[in-house]
Amino acid sequence: MDYTTDIIKADTIEQYNRFFGFETRHPLVGIVHFDSSVPQPTHRMTLGFYALFLKKTTGCIINYGKTVYDFDDETVVSFAPGQTVGIHRLEDGPAPEAVGLLFHPDFLHRTSLGQKMKQYSFFSYASNEALHLSTEERVILQDYMEKIVRELQHPIDKFSKSLIISNIEVLLNYCMRFYERQFITREDMGHDALARFEQLLDDYLYFGTATREGIPTVKYFADKICLSPNYFGDLVKRETGKTAQEYIQLKMIGVAKDAVLDPNLNTKQISDMLGFQYPQHFLRFFKKQVGCTPKEYRAKIGIS
Repeated sequence: MDYTTDIIKADTIEQYNRFFGFETRHPLVGIVHFDSSVPQPTHRMTLGFYALFLKKTTGCIINYGKTVYDFDDETVVSFAPGQTVGIHRLEDGPAPEAVGLLFHPDFLHRTSLGQKMKQYSFFSYASNEALHLSTEERVILQDYMEKIVRELQHPIDKFSKSLIISNIEVLLNYCMRFYERQFITREDMGHDALARFEQLLDDYLYFGTATREGIPTVKYFADKICLSPNYFGDLVKRETGKTAQEYIQLKMIGVAKDAVLDPNLNTKQISDMLGFQYPQHFLRFFKKQVGCTPKEYRAKIGIS
């Protein structure tokens, strides 16, 4: 959904605060509170920092790209630097209430948290993956938001940054725990998504899609199932113990082993069938995964 044509750039937290009328206590980190007193026009904004919002009520629609977030009240939505977020106010709804944690990548330089940010994959979720909270979980996140607020209100000293970083890290760790819980409570959705993934992967490899589109990618199947690649990858890992890429490669090798034993198929045909641009790329892939060349594999099986 494209609600506006112009995209507002908020490369810094100060620019973001200026747009909404918030006070900037620290140029690289902040806590913001949205309620009926804060103007919240429909807009699209590209963020230059991490943002995590604890949403308390309905009243707006958040979209990333072309897909609307799957969220209601008592949810967490999160965004990484460079993402464009669309906010659409509902005309007949109440003013959205939310508290947001904003922190710039520069604030994390030379910290252990900066090195760990990639593990918080929910920042890269593109659609349909808001974190739905229980009352107890919401209270925990609110508590750490309030601790960060107190540190921002305290005169800056040599402990300020480390204490703020520590509270952000604990808050993000709790979010990871709650996402894991969400995977468990949505177990049926996981099974359904995995079943669709398996069927789509079979179709891709056996019905000519790979020949046309190339080697299967995680993004291709995530898009088909209407999940972002990161969330889809986490779901596959949870269900199978393997990454989505490993799962795809395992299926490709299964198809390749059957194919190399078929006397009617040559290396070029098998390479095309699996989506490789050149036969030598397929041969390298096969040897890396199986430990021998197709010719050696046939010899092991007893086929000349």
